Amino acid sequence: MVNITINGKAIQVEEGTTILSAAEMAGMPVPSLCYLKEINEIGACRVCVVEIKGVSRLVTACNNVVQEGMDILTNSPRVRESRRTNVELILSQHNSSCTSCVRGGNCSLQKIANDLGIYASEYKKNIPKKHWPIDFPLIRDSSRCIKCMRCVQICDKVQDLHVWDIVKTGSRATVGVTHNKKITEADCAICGQCLTHCPTGALRERDDTLELLSMQGAFADPQKVTIVQVAPAVRSAWAEELGIDREHATPGRLVAALKALGFDYVFDTDFGADLTIMEEGSEFLERLKHKDEYQFPMFTSCCPGWVRFLKSQYPEMIGQLSTAKSPHQMQGAVTKTYLAEKFGLDPDQIYNVSIMPCIAKKKEAEIPNINDSGHGRDVDLVLTTREIARMIRADHLDVENLSEEEFDDPFGVGSGAGVIFGATGGVMEAALRSCYYMVTGKNAYPDAFYMVRGDEGIKEASFDVNGVTLRVAVVSGLGNARKLIQRLKNKEVEYDFVEVMACPGGCVGGGGQPIHDGKELAEERGENLYFLDWKNKLRFSHENPKVQEIYQEFLGEPLSEKSHHLLHTDHFGWKMPGEEA
Repeated sequence: MVNITINGKAIQVEEGTTILSAAEMAGMPVPSLCYLKEINEIGACRVCVVEIKGVSRLVTACNNVVQEGMDILTNSPRVRESRRTNVELILSQHNSSCTSCVRGGNCSLQKIANDLGIYASEYKKNIPKKHWPIDFPLIRDSSRCIKCMRCVQICDKVQDLHVWDIVKTGSRATVGVTHNKKITEADCAICGQCLTHCPTGALRERDDTLELLSMQGAFADPQKVTIVQVAPAVRSAWAEELGIDREHATPGRLVAALKALGFDYVFDTDFGADLTIMEEGSEFLERLKHKDEYQFPMFTSCCPGWVRFLKSQYPEMIGQLSTAKSPHQMQGAVTKTYLAEKFGLDPDQIYNVSIMPCIAKKKEAEIPNINDSGHGRDVDLVLTTREIARMIRADHLDVENLSEEEFDDPFGVGSGAGVIFGATGGVMEAALRSCYYMVTGKNAYPDAFYMVRGDEGIKEASFDVNGVTLRVAVVSGLGNARKLIQRLKNKEVEYDFVEVMACPGGCVGGGGQPIHDGKELAEERGENLYFLDWKNKLRFSHENPKVQEIYQEFLGEPLSEKSHHLLHTDHFGWKMPGEEA
């Protein structure tokens, strides 16, 4: 332990603790903009400077460790003046139109500037501008970039894709796409992890809310039947953006809010998740029966960020992806076919909206060969958790006092297995629950496959299913996916089935989820989904009565001709940037 003094308060901390962490332990936190623990500790913003008695210069708190007897001042006149100057200099190159910024009210720079009482600055404004394709799902506004390097480090160290880099030199230095490429030419997975770690509004999702809300939007067209589906991970996070506690943030209140916004039907993507398990699980068992005809492991395919990563980095392994579509795309397809027929609706007038924790799904829904209903796009619009929260705020809905409503039938019933799709390991566990039944004719204990749970980047497990050992792995984060693939290529490991999620922690930590700067909430959100699974009377996808019904009335059986047409896709049928046409 090391004895130090912070602002006159004597404390003890472990040797090797940074000044930033020590100050937080002492209840006197030091502000910072660029710092991300173990990822970005470069002291670039200079906002976290502190004074150490006996040291002539100010030092950055984020990357300097405490020493015995150190006497630290976090808010001395020197520190205040330096911190204020540094923030003013940042603001001199920053678009401060906070009223038109997606991060207004949730911006670290805005908060620190307000805390320092910076309401005007003597420095001349010199705001950079750079063209960006406004139709790309990930939008970069260079006028709001503070050059903190977080996006660069997240993409390099966590996702291992190296999309971002410092471009230009001197005072003109800024962040741009590596090798001066356009973002549409880069190997971007559109995972959005750079976005969720940006302290300002320099990175955001493409806002698609006006597709619904404008005078030309779907809500204004009396002929349109607006249908919305809600992803499992959304229910664990939507209320964070609205300041509602978990007790009141029930799925029923979310349904009520969506009805109040104007949607005609509100469905649960848990149904689509259960449908995915029936198809993907059956496909896996079919491949096992004909093992000599396939390469293993089979990879899950419900994460479009992961699919984009594999197509750009390891195109030779595309054939190992499950051909099953993601849950919301499956549900979109059966909504414009089976449901339209069942409800007597004109499928060309159905407007399907998906609320997702993901921005890659905006791009996924645009892939031409993923739309098989024959009525335009199967999913017409994808909104993030943040976008739907903004819509609820804009309509001034008092969500806590809304009466709870149920999801609409028939796509309102989902199993606990479908719920856990939003957490890392959830797809694998759900698949194993149903695969066990498909092989043995009986259910395993619902929590028998708990070993695939947890937030470790790579998890491995083996399970005995009717005398056959299944070797599985679960990966979250694309950097971890690269590590696992390299092990496979080096023949260090062998698996039969692998789940990959692009975002650390799974969809609950997705690029479309609420942003809390400096906090990682994927684990907490994932635990909430497992709790909902535990509470659910249905815990197996194959026991979902509405899934059984759609097979009996429409699809026939998993992997049938109709199932293949509507619920599966050709991953070779579209190209990533750089692929030969």
